[in-house]
Amino acid sequence: MNQAARKLKPKYCKVCGDMYDPVKPMQSVCSPLCGLKLVNIRKVEKAKKEFNKETKRLKESIKTKRDYTKEAQREFNKFIRLRDWNQPCISCGDTNNKDYLTGSKWDCGHYRSVGSAPELRFTELNAYKQCVKCNRDLSGNHVEYRINLVKRIGQEQIEWLEGPHEPAKWTIEDLKELKKHYATKAKEQQAKIKEMEEGV
Repeated sequence: MNQAARKLKPKYCKVCGDMYDPVKPMQSVCSPLCGLKLVNIRKVEKAKKEFNKETKRLKESIKTKRDYTKEAQREFNKFIRLRDWNQPCISCGDTNNKDYLTGSKWDCGHYRSVGSAPELRFTELNAYKQCVKCNRDLSGNHVEYRINLVKRIGQEQIEWLEGPHEPAKWTIEDLKELKKHYATKAKEQQAKIKEMEEGV
């Protein structure tokens, strides 16, 4: 062993975990046997990565427009719950918002339902945090929803929502962009909430 090698600090072998004295600066294993094992490990990892990549590609290739719509809607709904995290239920005024992240207590309730006005499904003005009871059990609790929404956004905005709208013609690329857009907005809102809760 030369003088330079003696100056190298001991390392832990990436394969067996034992400490050893490296001979070369870039050496990462303690023995030829562990070196061979490391080569095989990396081959398996590479094959697994390529398999996962191909699996993802195949899954994407069989998705329908309906699938992309559901994914975009999921991100939109999450953002609405986060946007309104400190607001009461738009219909009944419930304020127990402990589960705003999971949505188990809260839903994203659309004023104009997705069924009756699909073109407004991704319109932020048309969606608010709503408790599960009002949204699901009471079919949106629409009368109370309207009363409180008028107070929040005004009569003029309500009339716009209730008026006629052009049918939506989202492409798959549009839906992918919507999913990405609202996933980003949700992440940003989560960060803001964390800052506020920590008093930053």
